[in-house]
Amino acid sequence: MAARLVIFDFDGTLANTFPVFREVFDAVIDRYALRRPDEADVHWLRAQPTSEILRWLGVPLWQLPAIMRFARARMQARASEITLFPGVDALLHALIGADTRIAVVSSNAERTVRTVLGPTLMSQVSAVRCGVGLFGKAARLRGVLRRTGVAPHSAVFVGDEERDVSAAREAGVRAIAVTWGYAAAPALVQADVVCDRVDALAALLGVSTHPMPQ
Repeated sequence: MAARLVIFDFDGTLANTFPVFREVFDAVIDRYALRRPDEADVHWLRAQPTSEILRWLGVPLWQLPAIMRFARARMQARASEITLFPGVDALLHALIGADTRIAVVSSNAERTVRTVLGPTLMSQVSAVRCGVGLFGKAARLRGVLRRTGVAPHSAVFVGDEERDVSAAREAGVRAIAVTWGYAAAPALVQADVVCDRVDALAALLGVSTHPMPQ
């Protein structure tokens, strides 16, 4: 499944934002009077599509933009606490070394993405589209394709949620879902491929995260 362009989601795909997000989400619940999940609820919600998660939490759609802005600002304030998943740095450098272009499309703030990836990796990213609405990724994916001049059939979108898979399909690019992020495997069945390890994702994309022996 090698591609000329690999577009990545950020939260739950490249970066382990969940520990910070859990605390930010507590503030969102308090501010917007949403339903508070317990651990069993979180396990169940991870297997649900985004629309069902919003319904269960009691999120009015008209409030969603304000909630997203509030959460982005809180996440940005704690960006220094967020790290890449183990193996992701090696994966990105392997893709760059193989002359595969990389891009990022995220609902998170661009400043947060830049802080976590760092200047060296960011200098190699062909396009960044951040601050995306919860259901606005397909349009941003098409924008990245136009920006890079890569045809949809030569690109893939790697994400960790059902809405990432849906956005990829709407934009006409192949969808790779990963299970180490926010959604569990049952929510990702519409993806072209589901990966449960970073090294498996690297192999799928035609690179290796392991250094060659000298």
